[in-house]
Order: sequence, then C-alpha cells, then structure tokens
Amino acid sequence: MIMQRKRTAVIAAALVMVGTLTTACGNPAREPAVIEIPPGFWQVEDYGTALSVHDNVVEAYQLTELSCLTDAPATRSEKPGTYVTEDKDVLTLRPGTRPDRATLHIDGSAGDRTLRHIPALPIPCTSSTEPTTFDVFWQTFQENYPFFAAKGIDWHQVRGRYRERAALAEQRGDDTELFAVLRDMVAPLNDAHVVVSAGEHGFFGIGRPGTTIPGPQLDQRVKEHVQRRDLQQHPLTEYANGRISYADLPGQDYGYLRVSAFSGYTAERTFAADSTELDRALDAIFTADRLTRLRGLILDLRLNGGGSDSLGLQLAARLTDRPYFAYAKKTRSTEPWVQRVEPARAGFAGPVAILTSGSTISAGETFTQAMMERPSRTTRIGQPTQGVFSDVMRRKLPGARHADWSFGLPNEEFLTSDGRTFDGAGIPPEVTEPVFTDEEFSQDRDSGFDRAVRWLESSGS
Repeated sequence: MIMQRKRTAVIAAALVMVGTLTTACGNPAREPAVIEIPPGFWQVEDYGTALSVHDNVVEAYQLTELSCLTDAPATRSEKPGTYVTEDKDVLTLRPGTRPDRATLHIDGSAGDRTLRHIPALPIPCTSSTEPTTFDVFWQTFQENYPFFAAKGIDWHQVRGRYRERAALAEQRGDDTELFAVLRDMVAPLNDAHVVVSAGEHGFFGIGRPGTTIPGPQLDQRVKEHVQRRDLQQHPLTEYANGRISYADLPGQDYGYLRVSAFSGYTAERTFAADSTELDRALDAIFTADRLTRLRGLILDLRLNGGGSDSLGLQLAARLTDRPYFAYAKKTRSTEPWVQRVEPARAGFAGPVAILTSGSTISAGETFTQAMMERPSRTTRIGQPTQGVFSDVMRRKLPGARHADWSFGLPNEEFLTSDGRTFDGAGIPPEVTEPVFTDEEFSQDRDSGFDRAVRWLESSGS
C-alpha cells in the first residue's frame, strides 16, 4: 500500500503533517482520543494519494497529475477511527482543527500526515485514458522525489533521454527492455530507498557506492567476531527474534547493546507486537541492578537494516532522563512536523558510544539522528551511515501486464534542530574508524569497538 511505513531497509525486498504539532514518544498515555472523521474523499497532502472513506472501508488511490491507480483498501477495526490493510498496517484517521482537515497516522511511522477534504476524486480517476508506464514512473518521481538538486540530476533531461527508448519497448511488448529503462533512469541516484521490481524481469535496488547492504551471512560473521574477540566469549543474550542482543563487558561496568533492525521482532510482524517485544527486551536489559552499576553503554548499529522509526524513538526514550527534540520530518510543501523523545521507564542516561557504518540504514539512521540531540554524553564512532531516512512510497504501474510490477521512492526529509539533513552522504561519525573490512577481520581487529571502550574510559564514566 502506498501509505506503508518503513520495515527493514527497502533493499531487504531483494533479500527475502502540517503545522508545528509535536508527537511524544515513549508515553502511550498521551495518545489523543480518536474521533471518527466524516466519510467522503480526502487527499493525503504530499503523498500522491487520495482516500475514499465509506462503509467501514478506506479505499486508496495512487495519484499523479496524469494517473490514478487503485491501491489496496483498509478495513475498519474494532477500535474507532482505525483501519487495517492486508499487510497488517494500522491506519488511524483523526479529525483536524478544521472541518476540511484531518490527520492520518500509520503505526510505526513517526509523525502524522495531513488530509484535506476534497469534493470528489481527482480527474485522472474518472478518465478512460491510461498513461504509459514510463510517464507514470517519471511523473511520480517528478512530483515527489526531494533530492534531484542535491544529487545533481536533471530529471527533465532524464525524460528526454529515455522516453523514446521506453516507448519502443512498450510498443514491442519488450518488458525486459522496459525494466532496463526504468532501472537506468534511477540508478544514478544511488539511493537505497529507490527500488524497481519487475516480476520475472528483474529487481533493482542499490546502496550508496562503497557501502554494504547487511545480510544474514555478514550478520552472523560479525556477531561471532564480536562475541569471540570483543566480549571474550562472554555470552550475548538475544531478544526480539535475535534482532537485539546484550552483554555486560567482561571485567568492566560497561554494557554492549547490539540492534540489527527496528522490525521483525515477532512472528506477528506488526508494529504493536514489535513495540511490546521491544519493551520486554529493554526491561530485561535495563534492570534496576544493572542501571545502578552501569557506567557506560556501547550501542552497536553497524549492521542495522532499518524498520520502524517509532521503534527507534521508543529505544531513545529508554536512553534519556530528560525530554528533547529528536528531529523534524517534512515533505515538499509541508511545514516540519517535530518529533520529541520523552523519558520512559527504566532508562539509562549515562554515556553512550554509538557505532555506525554504511550498513546503518533507514530507521537505524533516524534513530542515530535522534541520538545526536540526546542531552547526555553521546558520541558516534565508525563510518558514515547509508544516507536514506524517508518512509518509502510504494507505487504501482498501469496496465494488466504490469500487475506484479512496483517501485518505491522517498518523499520526506528529516531535519536536525538547525535544519540540516543527511540524505545521500549519511550521518558522519565524530570519530572515524574502519568497520568490518577484510583487513579488520584478517588481523582480528575491531577498531570501532576498541575506540568506544577508550572513549568511555576517558569520559570518566
């Protein structure tokens, strides 16, 4: 569904808000009461989507100026104002401050999206003319992708270069060539949140040059390396389906917390279940006894495939004793929607050394960005993160022949308190160290981990 939140990094598919309102994370009691919005048609501002709310169903339509494609519906749940998609995404619709405004919240996604009441579906939804696959693809990026200028891409020039080639492929029914055209158009973006899935004809998705997308084999190799070398065979206790693990450092009052994803914690694979499991894991880790003696924490995100931004904020809420600004989230025409971290129970507010790399992706990065603003002593060690922060718009393509094709792209920016973003280049470390290179493995080194221990020691913790 177009409105879906991030799960693990979008690349993992290959492997398997108006105003200055704030959202507090870590305190469910502050959730506003849900009141039903009126039935009718609603436009999701800056997300290329229209909704038809009626008869306990939310029907969704993927929009561009040229096209209107029916998306998967959501069905009303037992909780007022909430609807569930076939992918188990939970949508909450709330009235806004005006009769023609409302908000949409997707469980697991930070912040809300603004709905504007419209009298009818847009004209493309009633047109009998079907635009070409190429035109829908190009127009979707034209209306939504925020980073062309930053990446030096003239999208209109791209259109002129590839349109005739795509038209010939569509005329011939050559879907292998059509997929190649779409792939070649977006490959120069080097954006891990841009994907093209063309059924049997192929899948495209790449990370930033010089980075590695985490996978099961590398994850296992790294986990064994850390446990043997860094922890001296001290056991790592695993939680949340193995996505979270913890150990006390031998002979030191420091902790080692490894988070390989912000999703996939439970068999249910829903945000609600993952959120409950995350709290259960953190309760087991941050016990009263451990919080009394723990003088510092190494937080290892070097292989983190992403997931839910809200789960990242939930973890951040356990690592502070004071509320603070996390980041602001905006689209092309909306004002930034500010996200804040509120302290949660059984939290650790001591020094934290965060280990990052180019394999720190998506929600792993938005969490890192939130931790940059943390009031207590915090540092970042390793390599720059991947450089993709936005939720991903999942889009369809027209025509029955392409029913199993889809593509994804980002449309949001995550801002620091002084208005910076890190899309493309990633969040830089404060202390640069190599991360899981062949040389590090062959010489039995973990330079980032060793530097983190020295930082904790020098911080007087």
